Order: sequence, then structure tokens, then C-alpha cells
Amino acid sequence: MWHNFTTMANAKSLTRIYFPGEIPAHGECELAPGQAHHVARVLRLEAGDEVILFDGRGVEHRAVIARVAKSGVTLNVGEARAVDRESPLSVMLAQGMSSGERMDYTVQKAVELGAAGIRPLATGRSVVRLDAERARKRVAHWQTVVSAACEQCGRNRVPQVLPVMGFADWLAHESGHGATTLRLLLSAAAPTTLHDLPRPPGMVTLLVGPEGGLSPQEQQDAQAAGFTPVRLGPRVLRTETAAIAALSAMQTLWGDF
Repeated sequence: MWHNFTTMANAKSLTRIYFPGEIPAHGECELAPGQAHHVARVLRLEAGDEVILFDGRGVEHRAVIARVAKSGVTLNVGEARAVDRESPLSVMLAQGMSSGERMDYTVQKAVELGAAGIRPLATGRSVVRLDAERARKRVAHWQTVVSAACEQCGRNRVPQVLPVMGFADWLAHESGHGATTLRLLLSAAAPTTLHDLPRPPGMVTLLVGPEGGLSPQEQQDAQAAGFTPVRLGPRVLRTETAAIAALSAMQTLWGDF
């Protein structure tokens, strides 16, 4: 029974595994090679150990490891349960690309803090310069970071890392996109804080610059497109700190913190 499993899960945190695609309820499931290696060689789980599978669309299953072999890991899958751990506040993070681990950190923590999606932006001051193929590979890497963060934090819906866009192209796209009800631009010089704003009735787009910040022209263009500059106190924050601080503050004011 799921009730008994839930009690057990409360006593011991169970390993969560993202399984994209169809999960067969009350059937057998084979993990992908990379996942099987992680379960068997890194986590050292064995036959009889319990895990949670989730499909990324809001459903999770309890499962028991049936076999661990060189050929892979087989799970016996139990009943499905729809579990919603999404924030009532939907935030799209538009993040000027930062270098290396900084961007990985931003993506990981944004997912933990409930971001609904992430749009990497190539801005005038971005240190990272990617051609089309490298951009595709980086997006795939960041999507892996997202999946791992969902496994860790308990989210059953996996946010999407959207393709990298140049700032001007993205701004034109955003201007014609009607889903966003509040557009915010982080700016240390802004007169407005998040406390000054009313609770947004719908999706928020949060724009954060890269290491060197947005250029003055980019900030002007963003404001002309309907972005409201807001500051996070009197101190200048690093780009990876700024995004996370803003998401935390918005979840406290308008979300589920």
C-alpha cells in the first residue's frame, strides 16, 4: 500500500530517479546505462532496496530493485501517485550566461527554488561565447543538471532549459509573448524593490545579467520592452548570487516559502 510506503519514506529518504518516458505501473522497468551505473556503482544499492521513479510530468512511482547485474538494473514498479510539489509562483529565469560552474550552480539552485524554466542568454558582456553546436551541447548539459536537481529536491515536474538566444532576439520574442504578467530586471541602481510590487497574478520573467552585468543599452532596451528594474538591497551581488537571492525573495513574498 502507498500509505505504508509513505511512512517508510518519511523514516528514510529514498533515492529518486528521473525516468523520462512511460513508466509501467505494476511492471518491470530497465534503467538507462548511466542511471544503472549510478545506482549500482555509486549509490551501491542492491536488490530489495526501494527507490522512487518519477516521469517529469507530475507522477511518481514506488519501485523495488529486482536485479542488479552487469547488464543493467531492473526495477519492479508499483502504483503511481500524482504528487504536486510545484510552486504557485511561476518564474521563467532569463539568465545571462556565466562561465563554467557558476552557470551550473545557478541552474541547479533555480530548480531547487521552483523556477518554471530557464532561458540562457548571450549578452554583450557574456564571457561565454558559444557557436550553435556548443550551445546545443551546453543546453543538454544544463538539462542534465536540472534533472539531477529534481531528483534531489523532490520535484516531479522537470523544468526545461530553453535554447540559448541572443539578447536582442530574445527581447523581441519576449515582447510578443503574452503569457508573462510581470517582467523584472535586476539592477543595483533601481529605486524599486520587490517589496514595492504587488503579488503578480501570473507568470514572472526574471532577467539577470552575466558576470559583467547587462550593458546600459541592454538595460534601456529591456525597460522599453516592459521590464521593471528592481534591486536586492544596497549591495552588488555576483550573478549566481543575484538570481538565487531574487528567486528566494519572490518565493517568500509570493510563493510557497
